[in-house]
Amino acid sequence: MEKLTIGLFNDSFPPCIDGVANTVVNYARVIQAHYGRSVVVTPRYKNAVDNYPFPVIRYMSLPTEKTRIRYNAGNPFAIGAIREIRKQNLDLIHVHSPFTAAYIARNVNLHHRLPVVMTYHTKFDDDIAFTVNSKSLRKMVASIVVNNFNYADEVWTVSHGCAASLRALGYQGDYRVMVNGADITLDPASDEVMRKVQADTGFNSGELVFMYCGRMQWYKGIRIILDSLVKVKAAGVRFRMIFVGGGYELDEIKDYTRKVGLVNQTLFTGPIYDRALLKGYFTRADLFLFPSTYDTAGLVVMEAAACRTPSVLIKDSCASEIVTDGRNGFICDENAEAFAAAILSAINDRSALAQTGINAAKEVYLSWDDSVKNAYKRYEEIYNEWYSFGNMRRKSIKKVGNDS
Repeated sequence: MEKLTIGLFNDSFPPCIDGVANTVVNYARVIQAHYGRSVVVTPRYKNAVDNYPFPVIRYMSLPTEKTRIRYNAGNPFAIGAIREIRKQNLDLIHVHSPFTAAYIARNVNLHHRLPVVMTYHTKFDDDIAFTVNSKSLRKMVASIVVNNFNYADEVWTVSHGCAASLRALGYQGDYRVMVNGADITLDPASDEVMRKVQADTGFNSGELVFMYCGRMQWYKGIRIILDSLVKVKAAGVRFRMIFVGGGYELDEIKDYTRKVGLVNQTLFTGPIYDRALLKGYFTRADLFLFPSTYDTAGLVVMEAAACRTPSVLIKDSCASEIVTDGRNGFICDENAEAFAAAILSAINDRSALAQTGINAAKEVYLSWDDSVKNAYKRYEEIYNEWYSFGNMRRKSIKKVGNDS
C-alpha cells in the first residue's frame, strides 16, 4: 500500500526530555527511515534546535518553570500552526499526551476527519494527585483526560498496569497494549567507553556492582534500594552501588545514604546524557535495581537487558510484566526485606546470574525498530479499516479486546 504520513503530537520533545519525548523521537525517526513520513507537532521551547530528518512543527506556548507542571503549556488554538499542520496531508494522527497535544490534534481534525490513535504512557492518576491540590480540580483534570481518550479511535497503553491507571481515571473503553522499545543496542559497549566508566568510577575489576537509573525521587522506590542494601551489607557482601540520574530529592537521598552507612559503597553520577556512556554503565553493573511501582513500562529494564544486566523488580509492577522471575530477571514483594533477599539470591551463583542476563537480552529487550514496526503495521490496518468504511467516524474502527 502507499506510504503513510503519520502526525505525532506530544507536549514534550527535545530540548524537553522525558520518556514520552524519547518515544516520539524514536517513532518519528524509524517511520521516516523505513516506512513512511513522520511529522512531529509539539509546543515551542526556548533554544530548541530541530535538525531532524523529519519536520517538527512547533506552536505557541507559555513557560511553566514556576509551577509544578514540567512542560510548556501549548496553545491548541494557534491558527498558524494548525494551518501548517493541515498542509502536511496527514493520513493518521497519533497523540502521545491527553492535554494540549490532544486539543490541537482535535482542532487540526475538525474539517477533514482522520483516524486518531492515542497512547496512555504515564500514570496520570498519580501525577494529577501530586500536581493538583483541589479534589474538585483533580476530578475536572481526570475528566479532561478521559474525554480526550474517548475521542480517539483506538487507545494504546504501554502495559496492562498502565491501562489500570487509565481505568482508575474513569476510561471504560477498549485498549491495545503496544510495548515501547529501547535505543540502547545489543552490541557490546566499546573498549573506549568501558575505560571511561572505569576512570569515572574507580571500581576494581571484578567488584560486584549494582545500579539504578532514573529520576532521583523517593516515589521511584529508592528507599527500598537503600534499606535493602543495608541488609545486603550486613550479610557480609562487598559491593558498589551506582545511582544515575537527577531530581529535586537528590540531596535528601544522599543524606539518607549517609545516615544508613552506605556512603562508602555508593556513587551518584548525576544524569548521563551520553547514550554510549550510559550503555557502559549498564554493562559494568551486575544487577539493575528498579523497585519502582510508578513507572508504566520500565524502559530502563530493557536498556539494562540490552547490556545483559538482569533486573530486580517489584511483583505486579508494570516493569515486571515483561520479566519471568528467575529466568530473565528477579521479582519480589515491595519491601526492603524481600528486595534484599532477591539480591542475595541473585548474586549467590555468579554464573547463573550471567545466564539470567543473557536470557534478558534475548527475551526482555525490544528495539525501537521492532517496536515501531509493530506500530506501523497497526497504523496500516487502521487506515485500511477507516477508508474501507467510507471514512466513517470512529465506530468504523474494529474494536480490540483488553487482552490484546
